[in-house]
Amino acid sequence: MDDLFGRAFAGLLFDMDGTLLSSVASAERCWTRWAIEMGVDPAYVLSIMHGVRAVDTMRRLGIANPEGEAARLTEIEMDDVEGIVPIAGAVAFTAALPADRWAIVTSAPRALAERRLAAAGLAPPKVFVAAEDISSGKPAPDGYLMAARLLGADPAECLVLEDAPAGIAAGRAAGAQVLVLTATHNTPLVTDRATSLDYERLVPEVTTDGIVIRTR
Repeated sequence: MDDLFGRAFAGLLFDMDGTLLSSVASAERCWTRWAIEMGVDPAYVLSIMHGVRAVDTMRRLGIANPEGEAARLTEIEMDDVEGIVPIAGAVAFTAALPADRWAIVTSAPRALAERRLAAAGLAPPKVFVAAEDISSGKPAPDGYLMAARLLGADPAECLVLEDAPAGIAAGRAAGAQVLVLTATHNTPLVTDRATSLDYERLVPEVTTDGIVIRTR
């Protein structure tokens, strides 16, 4: 983990839910409602839905019309943004970054992602990769590879900030370094290379070589 601090990165690639903002309560309410309506075990659904596209979770569950049900779930989620808040320090942290040096890569559809960002008081960056922009979602590296390319950066020179196993795997598969944040989850979703550091203890320093993350 120490090798991530003090190194200059060409770009920072952020997951959204659980990394920049906390929508866990909203998402779990919506998924629980959907699961009950579908006659699926809510506890099992909640154990597999974090950090991946809804349509991919539907396919894993064997739902007959995964695209249609994913769209229906999105409508449910669009109407429920209660309790969505930024991760502590995330607003100031991202505001300190050059606009052309950071991106969001989310498993949420763009409309839902924009609604959640607005609810959390976060402005979206210029480079914003959403669920419908890629053919294969996390843990495939497609989203992070696209974001790095749109920033004009080598993925190996980028830092991915993530909270969920699928996203961590995606960042590593893209060849990027990965910083794992656990602030959103009472029980961390990962056990390897995880840190309890939050943005209030991280400082981005813009240098001629790139963005350096330092700890307070």
